[in-house]
Parts: sequence; structure tokens; C-alpha cells
Amino acid sequence: MNPKQLAGEKAVEYVKSGMNVGLGTGSTAYFAIQEIGRRFKNEGLDIRAIATSIESENLAKEWGIPMATFADVDHLDVTIDGADEADPQLNLIKGGGGALLREKIVASATKFYVIVADERKYVPQLGPFGLPVEIIPFAWEETFRQVKALGCMPTRREKDGKIFITDNQNYIFDCDFGLIADAYKLNDQLHSLPGVVETGLFLDKTDVLIIGKNSGELEIHHKKG
Repeated sequence: MNPKQLAGEKAVEYVKSGMNVGLGTGSTAYFAIQEIGRRFKNEGLDIRAIATSIESENLAKEWGIPMATFADVDHLDVTIDGADEADPQLNLIKGGGGALLREKIVASATKFYVIVADERKYVPQLGPFGLPVEIIPFAWEETFRQVKALGCMPTRREKDGKIFITDNQNYIFDCDFGLIADAYKLNDQLHSLPGVVETGLFLDKTDVLIIGKNSGELEIHHKKG
């Protein structure tokens, strides 16, 4: 089985009837949404869901999964999402799919946060994957200069030869900081810059990391303490 599918389907074991569920974005979360949809159709799984992207919401609707908004619910019991990198402390880099702002809002409202990934995403130290930073389009050139001054080379993301626009109509810088020695400090520095909306550093949020391996095995890491 595809290691992403292995991890995504395993994560759905945490989803029970009566829950409010966050649906992540990306190639591994895709399999989790499909498995939730299968259980909804075949087992009568009774949930309400909030998606982290228009793409994931559309997929959920194709399966008939009942959708909600934060006007309807005041918390999410469990969220299943992917990551671009995860370290042994279960800190993450996310945003490769461009949904980091919505993903972080959903994560902040979640009681139990489950991350699914294949083994390539598990790294000793965050940084090999360029850090996505969401910024507003106004004066993006000035924000670019200020982000660059923190010691990286930002690249404004493009897709199909055009500027990539997030679901919230913002831009993304992909920032190469090299190995990140202090993710907490860097996160604070980026957030202090006017024009920065959100960063792809997800720190102290993950409860369980499920890694699908090419061997067909699963590796599961739990939050310490």
C-alpha cells in the first residue's frame, strides 16, 4: 500500500461518531478524507467537518461528508492533516500546499491534532524544506526585504507561470533558512514583521505523528508528557 494511504487511513481510527473533525490539505490528508467518506457512507459515521482548504472541502462534499463552519462549532475534537517536515519533537513545517493560514486556525481550535506523513518527511531538524510564509500582497516587496534580512533567500511562490494566490487571496514566500536552529525564535521574528500573515512553523501542536513507511509498516510518535 502507498505509505501515504497507510498513514492517512490509520489516522481515521481516531475519528468517532459525534465528533467535530478538521480535514487537512495535501496528498496524505487526501487519503484520510477518502477513508472518512467511506466510513460515512458505509458505517453511518456521524460527524461534522471543517476543511482547511477549498480543495479539501470539495473532496469532502463529493463523499457527502456534512460540513460546518466555526459559526456552528466552537471546537474540533480531532484534526487529521499532513506535514512537509516533522522533527522528533513533533514540530512541523507546513504550507507546501498553500493552506497554512487555514491549517493553523483549524489546529488552534483542535483538541487532538493528528499528523500523517510518509517517512521522507521525518527529519532530525527542521529546515531542508523551505519555510512557507504567507504575506499580504500590499507592499510585498518591502515585506520581502524584511524577511530576507532575517537571513534567508525568499522566493515568491508561482504556479503555472503565475503568482500563487492562497484561498485567502495572499501571497506565499518560500524561505530557505537552511537548518533552523531555533524555530520558536524564528517564528516570533517573522510574526513581528508587518505584512506577514502566518508562518508554516507549527510548534507544540501535534499530539500524534503517524508515519507510513515504504516497507508497509507504520511508525507512530506520541507527544511527550
